[in-house]
Amino acid sequence: MIRFLLLQNRQGKTRLSKWYMPYDDEEKFGIAAECHRLVTQRDNKYANFVEFRNHKLIYRRYAGLFFTLCVDMADNELAYLESIHLFVEILDQYFGNVCELDLVFNFNKVFTLLDEFFLGGEVQETSKAAILNRMSDFDRLEQNS
Repeated sequence: MIRFLLLQNRQGKTRLSKWYMPYDDEEKFGIAAECHRLVTQRDNKYANFVEFRNHKLIYRRYAGLFFTLCVDMADNELAYLESIHLFVEILDQYFGNVCELDLVFNFNKVFTLLDEFFLGGEVQETSKAAILNRMSDFDRLEQNS
């Protein structure tokens, strides 16, 4: 199960966070800072998995953004690494060559995409076409109202 998802830039600014477990605000801030420190300081020759407290961090860097998932120790790392890649592909296709500013200025659409992909800390939908079709339906509804 996914504990949380973080999208952070190289400077440590959190651009998107989704928490599937209850944490208070101070704890969230500390976790985000600790995750950023762990992920950015690792050498590229190591795997994209690292132990974090009693869980695993699975991360991937795309351009200047780090996509980080915290999952249970028993979960499959490669499945979650692939889900990060699929989420980035969906973002890229929806926004057309997505960049950090798209995530900042269209955070509501990014959260909608995220909620279509992950639900309650588990992967809900793996079909890129199904998610993008739902997003186009949402966009049509938004334009008609």
